[in-house]
Amino acid sequence: MEAVESQNKNKGMILPFEPHSITFNDVKYSVDMPQEMKDQGVVEDRLLLLKGVSGAFRPASCSHSSNGCEWCRKNYSYGRASRTENRRVYIEGDLKVSGYPKKQETFARISGYCEQKDIHSPHMFVDEVMGLVELNPLKDALFGLPGVNGLSTEQRKRLTIAVELVANPSIIFMDEPTSGLDARAAAVVMRTVRNTVDTGRTVVCTIHQPSIDIFEAFDELFLMKRGGQELYVGPIGRNSCELIEYFEVKGCSKCTL
Repeated sequence: MEAVESQNKNKGMILPFEPHSITFNDVKYSVDMPQEMKDQGVVEDRLLLLKGVSGAFRPASCSHSSNGCEWCRKNYSYGRASRTENRRVYIEGDLKVSGYPKKQETFARISGYCEQKDIHSPHMFVDEVMGLVELNPLKDALFGLPGVNGLSTEQRKRLTIAVELVANPSIIFMDEPTSGLDARAAAVVMRTVRNTVDTGRTVVCTIHQPSIDIFEAFDELFLMKRGGQELYVGPIGRNSCELIEYFEVKGCSKCTL
């Protein structure tokens, strides 16, 4: 705990927090089959998005998930159906937080979720986490309207992270934090992600088709293929060495990233 508090002090964080890990085993996640797919002749009632995936996300580690993380964040009850966005979702499996079964009422207090779309009030200010997300030069700026005035797209991304950090979560999920950004802006946002990881928090990101620089900014990878089946769960390694070695051992020809 002392080490975490020291990290927080170095990074300018004010409130202490307790690090937490997430483990999940044989998780299945499905939704009602979209009507447009039924119109194309699909006869199944449900669309399976995750097919028995297992893994873990650890404190002070940045994990990249290839197939979304909202199933772990939203208010679902395992083994039961829940309705969201006019579509029923179904989740089965075992999910634990630091070894204890996940309870949504407590999980919501220790976790944050950065949506892909950055929706904020045009008059919002952020104070307590300015240093962490490197927004001090803009401390008196208005959020403004996208493409009209105020913050740039990259600055809005960092503000999205800051808004979640104000609640002082132990675990934070980020949905496509670099989407819509050029290479320079994406690098700035990823630096903010790394600063967040360095406070000792558990950070889980979904990033589709990342550049090699962004890919290797992560510590661990949760890679899935179509149908919600996991392909690789584990560390990436320096210059992706551990990931490459895994696939070469599995019989792939010489791998390069």
